[in-house]
Amino acid sequence: MLQIEDVVRDRGSRYAVSGGPVAGRKGADAFLADLKRTKKYAKATHNTWAAVFSDGGPVRNDDGESGAGAVILKMIERAGLVDHIIVVTRWYGGVHLGGDRFAHVVTAVRAYLAELEQSG
Repeated sequence: MLQIEDVVRDRGSRYAVSGGPVAGRKGADAFLADLKRTKKYAKATHNTWAAVFSDGGPVRNDDGESGAGAVILKMIERAGLVDHIIVVTRWYGGVHLGGDRFAHVVTAVRAYLAELEQSG
């Protein structure tokens, strides 16, 4: 599992990004369960994620952050990642960010993909 914490801070909200290889929906569910074993991730406001499975196609979950899963999915598809999950975690800081939240999701996923490329 690759994790990058404190990717973005804006008006009290904090963002982190995590990801790794997974096999199908069960693998994604296991990845999320493992991530949430860490108390701060379990208590996060949103753990938005997406993946493209070789045996089931694209899957995304906004986890209450409407539209964010689609942003992650589009970036995964562009990067050509298959059987790999990316999770963007947000801890809400009390101020609505409007459209800026999508820019922060993009920033988090870009940071993850850059780190993945360096370590790969």
